[in-house]
Amino acid sequence: MDAVIGIKGGDEIGELTALVGWLRTERELEGAVQVMRRDIAETELGSGLDVISVAVGSGGVGAALAQSLSAWLRTRRSDVKVTLTANGRTVEVDARRVSDPMALISRVLDGDDAPGN
Repeated sequence: MDAVIGIKGGDEIGELTALVGWLRTERELEGAVQVMRRDIAETELGSGLDVISVAVGSGGVGAALAQSLSAWLRTRRSDVKVTLTANGRTVEVDARRVSDPMALISRVLDGDDAPGN
């Protein structure tokens, strides 16, 4: 399964670059992080912004991604939102307004269908 991560708000290209660099320093994510072009929507004139794809399989990669992404969000000073899509589900995490991003991210990566999702 792949987890796809996008950035909204702030300097999107700069934030995406910072996140890619952050994730690539994680030993558990080594070789799993790729930058990809997303599909262009009908309402867009140019190419889609880049997104990050992380190959999440066994061996704790999902937990490492949730932990690392949560830590990165806590370091952001600008108003940035991260969109994470995995298991056919999407969650948008606002760096400034979510107190426990790891719980949200983990539920999407685990495919948790608990009430309130």
